[in-house]
Amino acid sequence: MSEALPAPAARPPRAATPARDAVKPKKLTRRTVVIAVASLLLVAAAGAAYWRFFRALDVPVAVATQGAIAARVVGPGTVQARIPVTLSARVSATVVQVHADVGDAVHLGQVLVTLDDRDLSARRGVVAGQQEALLRNTEGARAALVKAQADLELARGKQRRDAELLAQGFVSQAVLDASNSGRDGAVAGVNAAQAALAARAADARSLSQEARYADAVLSYTRIVSPMEGVVIQRLGEVGNTVVPGTPLLKIVDPKSLWVATRVDESVVGRIQTGQTASIRLRSGEVLPGKVARIARQSDAATRELDVHVAFDSVPQRFAIDQEAEVTIVVGEDRGILVPLTALTRDKAGREGVLAIDGGSDGGRTRFQPVETGSADARQVLIRKGLTDGEAVVANAAGVTANQPVRAAASALAP
Repeated sequence: MSEALPAPAARPPRAATPARDAVKPKKLTRRTVVIAVASLLLVAAAGAAYWRFFRALDVPVAVATQGAIAARVVGPGTVQARIPVTLSARVSATVVQVHADVGDAVHLGQVLVTLDDRDLSARRGVVAGQQEALLRNTEGARAALVKAQADLELARGKQRRDAELLAQGFVSQAVLDASNSGRDGAVAGVNAAQAALAARAADARSLSQEARYADAVLSYTRIVSPMEGVVIQRLGEVGNTVVPGTPLLKIVDPKSLWVATRVDESVVGRIQTGQTASIRLRSGEVLPGKVARIARQSDAATRELDVHVAFDSVPQRFAIDQEAEVTIVVGEDRGILVPLTALTRDKAGREGVLAIDGGSDGGRTRFQPVETGSADARQVLIRKGLTDGEAVVANAAGVTANQPVRAAASALAP
């Protein structure tokens, strides 16, 4: 009788391992996150594509139309003075006092600089002394002439009496000869006195000229303003020793201010004296002006000419060589007009507009390269690239090419 084998003992249940049991749930969570992120990216891309290619953007629309615009020539320039004056020393001396500073208004004849005049004053005193001595010598020569004339009258009277006595036989011929000699000597004495007096007169004239010269040189120590103006530069100070030609002050007449600008030869033919212009200073101040002078000498290197535009009124604050921009109105140009804000550039840097293929009611934008002409603060003239009646985005800022747009407002060019 066979013996029954015992049944295998049952294995005890395996203890649960938390780390092992958590592996599968962790893999499920990471996959879920990846799917969620991909979904979000897909939704964002779809939204961007809709926004970019399907959503119509409300934009102001302008229609290109024929019209006229003021033609302007614009160029940089600098503020200059038509009448600049540099006051310089005319004698060698030391500066004693400077009576004006930069920005001061000066008047005709006003003393601006005083130089040391002691040596020149002494020289003028010497000339005055010589004139005084000459005056006394002239008086002596005049008295000598009076005496010589009296002696001549006396000699002539004696000669006449001796001639009568000789005829009556009372005197000899020798007496008459002596009288004749005395008369001739008196005549010579008068002539000599007259010559001496004439010499004194010539000396007086010479000293008078020397005195005038000394006075003129002495006056050079008082440097005065030759005009009404404003001091723009002070070049001399007290204590400086100057020589003839040393600059001391620079003065300009504010009424003669203008802007010197350079204009290309291709457009200078449209500029005429008297045309209205506007001058924008570096400070931002805009002042009216007029074309005052057009140069007749062109620069061979730049092919430009100088044009001077005078201010209609004197600016309150100015500086010589201050930077400015000049705009000269030279007439009218006619052609296709669009708003100035319609201009934009593509990635290549080309200038153009965003034309609307669907017309003025809306459609898809298209970058259209254009060639521009004259412009003002509102409109620009299109020389090439657009035709009359084409619709464009009136304000291209923030709008791209190939974007659906819808007319939000009409901005028709006048």
